[in-house]
Amino acid sequence: MTRHGRKVRAVALTGALIGSLLIHFDAAQAALPPPPAGWTQVWADDFTGGVNTLPNENNWIIDTGHSYPGGPANWGTGEIQNYTRNTSNLAHDGAGNLRITPLRDGAGNWTSARIETRRTDFKAPANGVLRIEGRIQMPNVTGQAALGYWPAFWALGAPYRGNYWNWPSIGEYDVMENVNGINAVWGVLHCGVSPGGPCNETTGLGASRACPGASCQSAFHTYRFEWDRSISPNQLRWYVDGQQFHQVSQNQMDAGTWNNMTSHAGYFILLNVAMGGAFPNALAGGATPTDATVPGRPMLVDYVAVYTRGAGPPPTPPPTCGPLISRNRPVTASSIESPNQAAAFAVDGNTGTRWSSAHNEPNWLQIDLGSTVQITRVRLNWEVAYGRAYTIQLSTNGSTWTNAFSQSAGTGGIEDLNVSGTARYVRMNGISRATPYGFSLWEMDVFGACP
Repeated sequence: MTRHGRKVRAVALTGALIGSLLIHFDAAQAALPPPPAGWTQVWADDFTGGVNTLPNENNWIIDTGHSYPGGPANWGTGEIQNYTRNTSNLAHDGAGNLRITPLRDGAGNWTSARIETRRTDFKAPANGVLRIEGRIQMPNVTGQAALGYWPAFWALGAPYRGNYWNWPSIGEYDVMENVNGINAVWGVLHCGVSPGGPCNETTGLGASRACPGASCQSAFHTYRFEWDRSISPNQLRWYVDGQQFHQVSQNQMDAGTWNNMTSHAGYFILLNVAMGGAFPNALAGGATPTDATVPGRPMLVDYVAVYTRGAGPPPTPPPTCGPLISRNRPVTASSIESPNQAAAFAVDGNTGTRWSSAHNEPNWLQIDLGSTVQITRVRLNWEVAYGRAYTIQLSTNGSTWTNAFSQSAGTGGIEDLNVSGTARYVRMNGISRATPYGFSLWEMDVFGACP
């Protein structure tokens, strides 16, 4: 959402209903609908877990604290809450919904919850369409009692994970966001550079409208985002209950900006309820939340689903069942920038240390697994100095190499790669740098065969 956007924004609410409609609907469970005709479901969570249980952690990462490690403070938005994994903030309700509940303690400290999908590869197939959809009831609170509430359903470009400083170039799709209990849904695109740029950062390219029928707060509504590569120029579209309210076309910006947010591995999805921050403060005309803000009003999520349609196949994630086999193994490199960036730091499990090569190319980092084993996956956690082009090479003897993976348009961050083969030695062979610096990895992880 503009969640990462460090923004002050006040989007006009043309036709929006300020306050809540005097209509109440039960927060009833609705089963995950079957894929629409012509669409393929590639991922979903129906949130059918037992009452007061956490969401499935095979699907979701639970964020905690006030920032990512090494990332912008207050999640880059000025929000004030502490995210936790406590079931008082984050839990299934036992009726088919996920409940995200902001709470305030006796000292005035706020807590809430934020989760993001483990998968980062949700992307429109070539000549096809991606659809991200969720059925959600916003926190049922309005007026002064709602000041500071900031629920959101959104997606970030994969290179953001592990980097945290490349926003907004990697792209952000705000499928649904809302502040202060206003009966409106905002859909926003963030891209390019900040401030300014083709996406008018830190505001973004956005639109809003009132929820159809019952208010956003009093009932469930279905929020949908589509990335359409089947037409030219490509389009991004936003919907609520099947009614389109926002669109951004490829020809609204330069090719480089569009490519930066669409040519990487894909997107991951986030759900959260923030408290306070630039967006709610801007619309409230002052700091939020206030003493009048009422805690304990949850956002309810019935389901989240991802679909694709078109020529390309659904994304295939790398297997996640194989054990990590590279930790603290012998490692060598073609060069190092300094003794403080030695090769061993790329396999020590510490993301505060790193290997960095000389400021040239080619350069490589090579891990000796000790014996010939089956390999299923390689994960690269790049520092800011990442590889634009590289190969992952395998060898049984350290002298004869086979290319098992090739990358020509790397975007940094964490790259989780399908690498299959049998080898003792695994090498990242850097061909082209993305920055004036060398190739630099916080960690290079190699995973073995699934049990």
